[in-house]
Amino acid sequence: MTTVGPATGSAAPVRLTSYARGGGCACKIPPGELEAMVAGLLPPPSPGQTLSPGQAPSGDEDRLLVGLEDGDDAAVVRTGDGTAVVSTADFFTPVVDDARDWGRIAAANALSDVYAMGGRPLVGLNLLGWPRDVLPAELAGEVLAGALDVARAAGCLVGGGHSIDSPEPLYGMAVTGLVDPDRLLRNDAGRPGVPLTLTKPLGVGILNNRHKRTGEVFAHAVAVMAALNDKASAAALEAGAVCATDVTGFGLLGHLHKLARASGVTAVVDAAAVPVLDGARESLRAGYVSGGTRRNLDWVRPHLDAGRAGEDQLQLLADAQTSGGLLVAGEIPGHPVIGELVPAVAGTTLVIR
Repeated sequence: MTTVGPATGSAAPVRLTSYARGGGCACKIPPGELEAMVAGLLPPPSPGQTLSPGQAPSGDEDRLLVGLEDGDDAAVVRTGDGTAVVSTADFFTPVVDDARDWGRIAAANALSDVYAMGGRPLVGLNLLGWPRDVLPAELAGEVLAGALDVARAAGCLVGGGHSIDSPEPLYGMAVTGLVDPDRLLRNDAGRPGVPLTLTKPLGVGILNNRHKRTGEVFAHAVAVMAALNDKASAAALEAGAVCATDVTGFGLLGHLHKLARASGVTAVVDAAAVPVLDGARESLRAGYVSGGTRRNLDWVRPHLDAGRAGEDQLQLLADAQTSGGLLVAGEIPGHPVIGELVPAVAGTTLVIR
């Protein structure tokens, strides 16, 4: 991609990923640190009050169906008319150099949180941070245009948003949707004996890291990240699933650990059944592993029975995804079953076989 450089006025290539320390969902605050940050945000329940997972005390528990408790993908609030509102926000630094592709990926990633709850997105608001003295405004316009393309494909309106002058380029969306409160997909509803299905292949984090460092473009990874999870969500609901999450910055192992912990079960992963993007294994062996991926693996190790899995295999399973697929407790036609939920094993939420 070539644009007019803001300082010199001459044609110059702009590599958006070079303006950010991290990239995509790999720039998330590590999961352990994040949980420590939010640990004190909910006040304790009143004496004698029992709260269900995700519910808030002080009389709000009947309306807040999903909140902070288990780190689910979005908040869900009952409206009182038989429906519920899904609300989420997601933004990150550039994951690719093409501005329009970055916008498409970021929008698909934000919308995914609504689909992961079994909801339907209604409206999105742009969240934009832009180093206006460094990068041209026209490039920001390309980011917004790419996001609008994906939102329109999802049937989601885009109604403005908010922008700031920031040192690094940032983009994402706050999304509001609707969901049937009796047909929620949530991360604390997993039960033993249920298979696990993954709807997108792993490896985008590794390929994105290689792209950032070399400039190589991986069109198949871009296509996977920009794809919506709408059909996967609908298929999960049709199959009667009640438990799901999406796989993003904490990797498959990180998000599955959260699901198993919230559900009081242990998750068994058949590593050979996990789909992987072409070129990801080779890129991993060449050293293109993000710091976010390493932090993900460090976080789950105390709860992991790795079996015979080697370090490369574990890093792939912990790869920090951007706009990954849905991880569904249930069998979804057309997508691979990668494991199952079993009764809880003391001290272990994850088993690799």
